[in-house]
Amino acid sequence: MTEKKVSLLEGFKAFLTRGNVIDLAVAVVIGAAFTNIVNAFVKGIINPLVGAFGTQDLDSYSSCLRGPCTTDPATGEMDGIEILWGSVLSAALSFLITAAVVYFLLVLPMAKYLARRAAMQAAKEGVQETLEVSELEVLKEIRDALVALRGGGAAGAGGFGAGGPGEGGGTLPGRDGER
Repeated sequence: MTEKKVSLLEGFKAFLTRGNVIDLAVAVVIGAAFTNIVNAFVKGIINPLVGAFGTQDLDSYSSCLRGPCTTDPATGEMDGIEILWGSVLSAALSFLITAAVVYFLLVLPMAKYLARRAAMQAAKEGVQETLEVSELEVLKEIRDALVALRGGGAAGAGGFGAGGPGEGGGTLPGRDGER
């Protein structure tokens, strides 16, 4: 009952050479590049559209929780507690846009492709199974025909007469009376 233990380096090498690790690395690189595109879209298109109804930048939307929320020009410190809900809204929009693009351009087409591929594979297996079943049916018919011919139609349940094949029970086609 000794198990072959894989060394730490061999396990790490196997982990790195698996295809899904490489796919994950590619996804991270593409995701980082895609994040820049989405951020530029939000800042260049979404923020100005929202700015048509207020300020030009979503990040400047805020509310004061306590105090007058004024900035001291000399020190640059904020008096009061300011909640920057505009930056949260901007990040949420970036996330929603990223999720929508990933879903509609990557996940949905891949799911449809995989479903089509699985249906084709199932159809191919169904054809193979049908061929096997039909071959089995043909062999059963041949067996039944041979049994019927051999037993003369009244040989009993087994079709081989009283003693089975070669034991005096029934005749074979073309061998009547040659025993």
